[in-house]
Amino acid sequence: MPSENTPQGILAVPAENRASKPDPMRKPNVNSSPTDRLLGLERERAWVTIDLNALAHNVQVLQRWVGPRVEIMAVVKADAYGHGAIAAANTVLSAGATRLAVATLEEGIELRQANIDAPILVLGLLQNLVQMQIAVDHNLELTLCTLEQVERLAGAARASDRPLKVHINIDTGMSRLGVSWQDARSLVQQVYAHPSLELASIYSHFATADEPDPLWANRQHRRFDQAIAQIESLGRPLPPLHMANSAAILSNRNFHYDWVRPGLALYGLCPAEFLGDRLDLKPVLSVHARVAQIRTINPGEGVSYGHRFVAQRPTQVATVSIGYADGVPRRLSGQLSVMFNDQLIPQIGAITMDQLLLDVTEAPRLKPGNMVTLLGTSQYSRKLAISAQDWADQLGTISWEILSGFRNRLPRITFPMTP
Repeated sequence: MPSENTPQGILAVPAENRASKPDPMRKPNVNSSPTDRLLGLERERAWVTIDLNALAHNVQVLQRWVGPRVEIMAVVKADAYGHGAIAAANTVLSAGATRLAVATLEEGIELRQANIDAPILVLGLLQNLVQMQIAVDHNLELTLCTLEQVERLAGAARASDRPLKVHINIDTGMSRLGVSWQDARSLVQQVYAHPSLELASIYSHFATADEPDPLWANRQHRRFDQAIAQIESLGRPLPPLHMANSAAILSNRNFHYDWVRPGLALYGLCPAEFLGDRLDLKPVLSVHARVAQIRTINPGEGVSYGHRFVAQRPTQVATVSIGYADGVPRRLSGQLSVMFNDQLIPQIGAITMDQLLLDVTEAPRLKPGNMVTLLGTSQYSRKLAISAQDWADQLGTISWEILSGFRNRLPRITFPMTP
């Protein structure tokens, strides 16, 4: 859709800038918050678009990469990294993933309330008995890390008509959650002693799989194998094993085991530059906003808080209706550009809570009401694109943080999967 296409609504848009046919993106998303259901207003200020076809594509290329014997546990925590957990979960399951992973009890309950019946693992640690009982009631599968936790989980499961599926997290070097790899055998033995518990899998998590130096990843891999060998000595069949996040999936096939746990790669971003040529991943999320006003300022005049930018010439300044409360980091002030048609336009001055400013002196075609793209690909040149990784590189952070910042107040408009 050309960037000039502008639906009629609360903005006064010149007739020559309005689309001559209905906007195909006008349909509000019903998979997110009530804000998304404003019926025709969802694209009048700023919004996120989610391409579920791209998400399905990423699942399929990951499945081809790991092979048919390895199952995909799709990580949809943090509202699917800002992409919308319910729509993302339904899409990845339709595309071939067999199970889901979330971080919190509340995230798992949200998916169950949306009638998603696939296995869901809660990666975070539950200690409270009431929380555990709620998890049992919602048929959620829980992470197990300590001997003390075994008794509470068994107690929570006794009132249920089915065993509680638990997944033992072995700490092999992340030093975050999990039982020490040297003590994993004892924890498994305790689980076997409780008929109300079912050992559904054993897993670990890489700390440095996204680093070019494989030293620590290989050390963690060896520790995991040693722990599994000790568990095998108990004489019981092993449950499925899993350890690989997105970076580990791409870096070493020996890390795949029975299941893999892609997160960032699902959403179309590579977790490390040195792995960038492995798969044809497609970004799922793009961010757009409307120009609210354009005015001219004279040389010597400043813009926005603190006057970080002072005009050196007569300057056309456009106010765009998106700010740091929407997920655009304030630390990017004066560093980012936006796309309009086939052109990059620089942002100037301090980014504010609800708005940011552009120098549009060299973009005379841009009018109030037009759409600009902050993250995404130009519709005029596929080579012109701005990614979450670009922002992350500028800020010295990671793309995970950028993506998860767009889950608060922006409407989310989804392109449904094509049959």
